[in-house]
Amino acid sequence: MSETTKPGPLSGIRVLEFTHMIMGPSCAMVLADLGADVVKVEPGPDGDNTRRLMGAAIGFFPSFNRNKRSLSLDLKQPASLELVRKLAAQADVVVENFRPGAMDKLGLSYEALSALNPRLVYCSCKGFLPGPYEHRAALDEVVQMMGGLAYMTGPPGQPLRAGASVNDIMGGLFGVIGILAALRERAATGRGAHVQSGLFETNMVMMAQHMAGAAITGRNPPPFADPAMQKPWSVYDVFDSADPGEQVFVGVVTETQWRGFCEAFGLEELLSDPSLATQSKRVADRSRYLPRVAAVFRSLPKATLMARCEALGLPFAPIARPADLFEDPHLRASGGLLETELTSAQGAPGGVPVQPAAGLPGLPISLDGRRMGIRRQPPRSGEHSADIAREAGLSEAEIDAMVAGGTLWASTSLPQAAE
Repeated sequence: MSETTKPGPLSGIRVLEFTHMIMGPSCAMVLADLGADVVKVEPGPDGDNTRRLMGAAIGFFPSFNRNKRSLSLDLKQPASLELVRKLAAQADVVVENFRPGAMDKLGLSYEALSALNPRLVYCSCKGFLPGPYEHRAALDEVVQMMGGLAYMTGPPGQPLRAGASVNDIMGGLFGVIGILAALRERAATGRGAHVQSGLFETNMVMMAQHMAGAAITGRNPPPFADPAMQKPWSVYDVFDSADPGEQVFVGVVTETQWRGFCEAFGLEELLSDPSLATQSKRVADRSRYLPRVAAVFRSLPKATLMARCEALGLPFAPIARPADLFEDPHLRASGGLLETELTSAQGAPGGVPVQPAAGLPGLPISLDGRRMGIRRQPPRSGEHSADIAREAGLSEAEIDAMVAGGTLWASTSLPQAAE
């Protein structure tokens, strides 16, 4: 399902969003996907700079801005700030991820807006929670480097960021968790709260297992790309199949799986070897038998190898590339891909993407068997400005005056993006 008109569990919650890039937008998008009315405040007339990113960032805007409405303003102008304050007085949640102090300078800090609306839940998605680093600039790559994730990902001496914005997205999710907790508490106390989510601290959640390992062993764990890293299971590797260039990851992680694996792949000699009789013995001697396993796998077509693993109940996976996922049968059948317009991204050659839409991943949850779909495509900058201003109580004359004065950009005053 790609389009939905059904209200979500957060229907009736109003969110005012001041964000760019990924961390803040992903936080607000999850709220929007769950049914909240999210108003994305963008600088006019061109909107969020994220729309115009190139290279590896070209897909950021359409990926994290569905189900939102766009309000395009000049926040340096008093009339625009007054409109924002009217909206904040009516809102349940504010989400922001600008540099430290930016919202304070605009007069839109938690203290200022909660004075207007004591029930407001205000979420700040920042690089660092309060402490010595809180005024530093941060990116996903920065906190991966300083937080140990890049060390654990790359080969020895070659720290490498993970191949996705893992901290930004998880940091946004932790922001959502904090917002939902604050809304629950508000139901009991009548007062909102200031929620903060930290990019660096998000990275540390992922490093906890390695920090614990270092504490237990007294030494830093080797990176995952280090050949010397001791894998904890008998088979836990990527193997070539008989099809040129096609690889499959296979895991054999229990004694029951080891027995079935050896029998199904003609490796009875490994099963009868007393020096490989236990998981601990096999883990200590992987280099002796893995070449034999690899040779068997290289003799099998990829489809045959995967079918046999699936019949055995083994963990396995083809090595997919991003473009492969559009045709993934499980994603397509389960409603996991939402047909999303891409024209909100303006960084592609010619101003618009080569294709107008694509199936992008929805939230990885279902409620009573229902996946969260799309109510609104990623908006054009200012697409909903006039409607939102009316909801705040502005008259048509006031709206027209703001448009004429260049403090508000509405869809009628903007060139229409390609559909």
